[in-house]
Amino acid sequence: MQLKNILKRKGYIKIELAKLSTNHFEVIAKINSVKGRFILDTGASNSCVSIDLAEKFELELEDSDTKAAGAGAIGMETKISSNNKISLGKWSYNKFNLVLLDLSHVNMALTEHNAEPVDGIIGADILEKGEAIIDYKNQCVYLKKLVYKF
Repeated sequence: MQLKNILKRKGYIKIELAKLSTNHFEVIAKINSVKGRFILDTGASNSCVSIDLAEKFELELEDSDTKAAGAGAIGMETKISSNNKISLGKWSYNKFNLVLLDLSHVNMALTEHNAEPVDGIIGADILEKGEAIIDYKNQCVYLKKLVYKF
């Protein structure tokens, strides 16, 4: 039996990925119903959006004392946005918190390798919430459908 059939029976949803020239995987996601392009990054602890796109994704910002580090930059100022909705394909998660920071260094690195800039990064927080299974060969990720209890 194929992996996709086993995972489908267990409540997983398949989400297509595109491989960039940098060997990163890109995924299309919607934040607050607004579509964007994101890198899938298992090493990023939190999902984030470029701070200059806060209005585009209808994000309400709160101050944060946390400094971000990664992808060649350290000590970056961050903001937080709470209670957002994120959707990847047919998978969605409500009451999702995002980190906002300057991603110009990430996008500069992408464009230097002939890849298009991205709006943000889907990190381990989403991958963990969705009990992610990444299928590198078939360039997709499976996320388990969330069941909300009221």
